[in-house]
Amino acid sequence: MEDVKIYGLCLERLKYQIDLAKEKLNNDEPSGSERYLLESYHTSDIDDIIDILELYDLEGHTSSLLKEKLEELSYTISILIGEKMTFGLTDEGHLGLYLLAHDEALTVVFNS
Repeated sequence: MEDVKIYGLCLERLKYQIDLAKEKLNNDEPSGSERYLLESYHTSDIDDIIDILELYDLEGHTSSLLKEKLEELSYTISILIGEKMTFGLTDEGHLGLYLLAHDEALTVVFNS
């Protein structure tokens, strides 16, 4: 069996954030949004993201390699937590980790 890597993400913290997000989604008026922001890393700089998420085995510092790594990571944590998650850009242009509220495909919305 392959090793599972979750890098700089904490599963317990994510589970707690998901519970808070679900509570808020249940209590709020429907917003029409398919994604709920769990964490924002306040950067879109590739080197910062690599450091924050501890993606030190990333072979090159390119947008396409980072996108692949984030897709792999979001898929892995989705399987471990049992909720669909994705990385994407916030309204401010920072990388964020999102909970997908509905049956949306796992995708990364990361632009170079």
